[in-house]
Amino acid sequence: MKKHWYDYLWIASLLYLLLGFFNILFAWLGLLCFFIPLIISVVSGTKSYCNRYCGRGQLFGLLGGRFGLSRRKDIPKWMKSKAFRYGFLAFFFAMFFLMLWNTYLVFAGVRDLGQAVTLLWTFKLPWNWAYHGTLFHPGVAQFAFGFYGVMLTSTVLGLITMVLFKPRSWCVYCPMGTMTQLICKARNSRT
Repeated sequence: MKKHWYDYLWIASLLYLLLGFFNILFAWLGLLCFFIPLIISVVSGTKSYCNRYCGRGQLFGLLGGRFGLSRRKDIPKWMKSKAFRYGFLAFFFAMFFLMLWNTYLVFAGVRDLGQAVTLLWTFKLPWNWAYHGTLFHPGVAQFAFGFYGVMLTSTVLGLITMVLFKPRSWCVYCPMGTMTQLICKARNSRT
């Protein structure tokens, strides 16, 4: 099977996590993983980002498939349900907006920069080695710490479900996948 350039986007996903580990400001690059899928689904009415371009899904497929780190079991039906997927999307949005609120507080001068990455919305991991001040406002770094926490949390959840179930089980309830599916349904219902 011929390989295409997009078959190697798993490298970008892995590189993103590594760069954010050493310099938190690289976390801003994660916005590409947020906006590109939405733009593709709005323009094309398809989930081609999820099916072809998602580096994280490719990474899980590689680790769970080729490297055999997956039990290859079916994901439970309740995790496939609309209630769970939409509930998880709502929860993820709530956590995302909380992160934006904390960023706003730093920009407004109400709160000091918190040099920590929150993993699984609960565990604050000190991450002070990844930021040493820049020309930018501390709010720029606060967004980066928060966004990297969101990306790291979703990666950890994906790795857990990859190990327990099929390699790309995260894709079943991924918030971006759920959003793009909703966009595609809305767009295609009008045509």
